[in-house]
Amino acid sequence: MKYLIIKTALLSLAASSLPLHAQDAAPQWKDLFNGKDLTGWTDVNTSPETWSVKDGVIICHGDKLGVMRSNKQYENFILHIEWKHMEAGGNSGIFVWADGTAAKGKPFPKGVEVQMLELDWPKLHPEKDGSPRPLAYVHGEMWGIFGLKTTPDNPRGIRSMSLENRCKPRGQWNSYDIVCIDGVIKLSVNGKFVNGISGATQKKGYLCLESEGAEIHFRNIRIMELPGGVITPEQTAPVVSQ
Repeated sequence: MKYLIIKTALLSLAASSLPLHAQDAAPQWKDLFNGKDLTGWTDVNTSPETWSVKDGVIICHGDKLGVMRSNKQYENFILHIEWKHMEAGGNSGIFVWADGTAAKGKPFPKGVEVQMLELDWPKLHPEKDGSPRPLAYVHGEMWGIFGLKTTPDNPRGIRSMSLENRCKPRGQWNSYDIVCIDGVIKLSVNGKFVNGISGATQKKGYLCLESEGAEIHFRNIRIMELPGGVITPEQTAPVVSQ
């Protein structure tokens, strides 16, 4: 994690020290949501009623399981996204390095899921013996699904579990900063790095917002693309035509 933070800081420092004529080549923040409509995003397998925009916010109504994906693939980047659940025990997430289509027979694509669960989810979905599930479910658990393999920093089975609970309850905004470089992902929740994975077997693909049965809002979705690395076709998601 320290390596990634240092690398990001060096990139920012390098950009600020470049002469003005050269700064166009330095990494820059770009909006992935224009605040007005869903330009730049494509519905994969939900419904016209699932996604809407109001007052600078993407509203996912959660009425159909599935995803909406970015029109572009991304490899190395820093992603900032803010989200809030509107229902107790709401379930959603964002996929990175994902395929642009759902896995066969599944509602979601192959990719790395970065979990977004509302704080009441563990209470509403206890273990079979009635005991509550770990609160760490709610704030950024990460793992590869449907054939994408990862190595967890903080294992809970194949998943990586956040080290500290920093998630806010429904009706309050949370912020994720997701650093994705060369098969490694580090996640900051509300201003602090608490989780990570490495060794992702797919490290270039689409971003997907998840609809999973509950209303969730998204805003301030921004990305800073970083230089690419050595990557093979097998480590890249198939390109999907628009």
